[in-house]
Amino acid sequence: MQLTDVLSIQLYSLRTMENLDAILDAVKAAGITKVETIGGHLDNAVVTRAALNARGLSATTGHVNMPALRDKLGATVLAARSLGIETLYMPAVPPDQRQMDAAGWIAMGRELGALAKSLANDGIALGYHNHHWEMDKKDGDLTALDLLFAASEGSGLSWEADVAWLVRGKADPKAVMTKYQHLVTAAHVKDIAPDGECLDEDGWADVGHGVMDWKDMWGFCRGLGARWMVLEHDKPSDAPRFARRSAEYLRATVA
Repeated sequence: MQLTDVLSIQLYSLRTMENLDAILDAVKAAGITKVETIGGHLDNAVVTRAALNARGLSATTGHVNMPALRDKLGATVLAARSLGIETLYMPAVPPDQRQMDAAGWIAMGRELGALAKSLANDGIALGYHNHHWEMDKKDGDLTALDLLFAASEGSGLSWEADVAWLVRGKADPKAVMTKYQHLVTAAHVKDIAPDGECLDEDGWADVGHGVMDWKDMWGFCRGLGARWMVLEHDKPSDAPRFARRSAEYLRATVA
């Protein structure tokens, strides 16, 4: 399978460019043909679809937050369908819930599981995207992620593994991903700068320019079943540079 068949980019990484046309021009200039949308792109699906089509780009996956899933599920389904998106990922629990106790994470898992079943009836898959706080232990040795996945077991809820956030959570990403390999459908391809570097970018780096071994992790994630490998940088100082340099690294290393 060609790199272009599996490589995508999370448009959140280019959000500071503000203008959708400029954002997608940067994606195309980097040689990337697939994108992962955020909520605003679903809210304006007609505009988003036209902008993608004009550049020969496609949306393969999307992020949608809990308020949208709870309050406008029908509209979200219609927007996803119009963009050709078959899998949505809930990107993060609301800030005031990130330090929930065990009962809170169990409740969240059950709610996401119910939503996954509902969306499946409409032909849309639902998954969860992690940060570092899900690595906090909440019940003995059980982490928040353990509790969420246990509570949603059998629902069809999948996982978009953000490998670098697992590392930031002081977890062994291979161990955690192997434990839940049956849930992995996508991975975020993100890099961590060496200590003391890229402080203005919250310590993140362009992929291939940090401490993560993405030559190894790419094959590992794909081997577990990650269909989509999604470039992301949470705070790039130069978004087009991030897209371009990261794609160049992957073409030279894993293509």
